[in-house]
This record gives sequence, structure tokens and C-alpha cells, in this order.
Amino acid sequence: MATTEKSQQTVPMTRGKFAGINALADAQGVIAAAAMDQRGSLRNALIGAGIPDPTPAQMTEFKAIVTEGLTPYASAILLDPEYSLPVIPRRAPDTGVLLAYEKWGYETTTPGRLPDLLPDWSVRRLVEAGATAIKILLYYDPDDKEEINRVKLAFIERVGDECRGADVPFFLEPIAYSDAIPDEKGRDFAKVKPEKVRKSIETFSQPRYGVDILKVEVPVNLRFVAGTRSGEGQDPVYDRDEALGYFRQAAAASRLPFIYLSAAVNTPVFHEALELAKEAGVPYSGVLCGRATWQDGIPVYVNDGPEAFRRWVETKGADNIQALNALLAQGAWPWWDAYGGKARIQLVDSPPGAQA
Repeated sequence: MATTEKSQQTVPMTRGKFAGINALADAQGVIAAAAMDQRGSLRNALIGAGIPDPTPAQMTEFKAIVTEGLTPYASAILLDPEYSLPVIPRRAPDTGVLLAYEKWGYETTTPGRLPDLLPDWSVRRLVEAGATAIKILLYYDPDDKEEINRVKLAFIERVGDECRGADVPFFLEPIAYSDAIPDEKGRDFAKVKPEKVRKSIETFSQPRYGVDILKVEVPVNLRFVAGTRSGEGQDPVYDRDEALGYFRQAAAASRLPFIYLSAAVNTPVFHEALELAKEAGVPYSGVLCGRATWQDGIPVYVNDGPEAFRRWVETKGADNIQALNALLAQGAWPWWDAYGGKARIQLVDSPPGAQA
């Protein structure tokens, strides 16, 4: 990637965006971020573990314990403004903060999983609340009807323009799906996932959307990759070489730095995905990892209480994130390598309307 023609060109970048991305990365330019912006999914997990009706105070308490326990090992933390604002001061020093701007879930009364923003927030307000960067999760099927995707593309353009105006980095997380294949963890969806992920990356790399970092899915479902630990006993969809090829194709579609999300898989599966990314030689720039790090501690919080959960996070949770960091040290690339190196980035003044 660093030797391509595009990387030999000077790339203009505003000072605010450059400083913001660096604040979310470690000294090597790798983004080793923890995710704790889960809202509906966390509430549902707590209910499933035995809390009939989790209160806002319990949601905030859970998030605070994870943030305090994991941010000493993370370059950044992804939070939400609904439950997490009291948590921001409790992170480790010098840990960057991403704040989610989208509502949890998606519109269910119309087709297409249409997104929406939190109505009482704007990019400017999120920055004032402590955001170093803005994150949007978008369910996106590049093969969906044109009228559905037109709405989503315009939605991302608006958010991108807001982030430009505030001179703050924009992280976009496109999640592949298909209304025609409802089981997104199943074999049929595994067949179409690589191309959907690749097309989404290609689309949102375009400058018109204002995205700075793509937070992308692993392009294959490891349960269906032959010759892997995660795929043992499964009916394979791809062999190992095909899977490595899909990693490379998805990476080649990106004009931007990209990081991998854990997508709720368990820790061993996500670790193996990063091993495959390294084997494929793809220039990913880090991770934004949530449930793979802390989800196994949910029963501890529910059954044994917050202090027992705190001890779990500070031991097992810390072990999980440090093992992840070891993989990043072996396989991740500095984010600026997407542009041919830090020296290729030309800093320019903030755009009109940027934050003072």
C-alpha cells in the first residue's frame, strides 16, 4: 500500500483531523481502541444474564468499570452520550474518546434498516462533551434497492459535512446485511459477505463522504473457513487461501486507513481473524474491539456484583486486551501508511466553521 501511486502524492489534511486521529492512536500510529458504546445490545445481554430491567445507573456503572479497567491498555475508548458521559473523566490519561452519534438499532417500520441520529446531539455538541472523534454505525447492503441506499448515502454525506465543519475525525462502521438472507451468521450469508464488505469499503472511501477512518468487518465468517481453528467441524464455504484473498481484496478497495471491529465474536475467533489479516499482509491500522474483550464478564457483574466484575476486568479483561495488543504489534500498520507515510500528509488550516 505504501508503494502505490496514490501514496506518492501529497495528501492535504486539516490540523484538527490529523491531531484527532493521532490522539486516538498509540505512538506507532496504531489505533488500539476499546468499544463500550453498546446500548440496546448491552441491555439485552444484562437481561439475558438475569437482570430483569437494567437501570440507567447500572448501564453507566458497567461502562465505567470496563472503561477504568481497560483504558490503561487502550489508545482510545468508544462511548455513547446516553449513558457514558459520566464515564469520560474516568478513563486513563491520554486515552482518546470516540462518541457514537447514531441511535442504537435501526428503523423497523420501513424496509432497509434506515439509520437515525440522536436527536438532541450534533457533532459540535459531542465535541463539546469530550469527543476526540465521531463514530457512526450504518447497516449497509451495497446490493439493496437504489432508493434505500440513496437515503443512506445522503445521510453519511451530511454527517461527513458536520465533521468537516467541526474539524473532527469521522469513523464510519458499515455493517453488511441482506434482507434476503436473514441469518447473517449462517452459511448462505457467509457466501456473499466478502463482496458486500468489499463494495462498502470501496463506496465509503470516496472523498464525498468525509470519512477519515473506516471501521470494517472481517470480510469472511471464520466459522466457515477450512483449515482454521474457528472453522473446525463446520461445513466450509471457503478454503484458507480463498479467505486470505478476500482479506486482500477488501483491503485493496480502501483509499483510507481502516481498522477491524470484533463484531461480537468471542476472543479466540477475533484473535484468529487478526492472525489471518497478518498472513494476508493487509495494511490494517488497528482495531476497535468491544464484546470480544469484556462480554464474558457479564455473568460476573450480574451474579457477583460490581466489585467482582471490576476484579474480572482488571485481570481477565486486561489479559484479553493485552493479548490483542500483542497481535497488533505484530500485524498492524501505522494509520498514516495509508497515505505513504506521515511525511506525505500536508497539514492545512481548519475549514470555515471549525471549533476554536
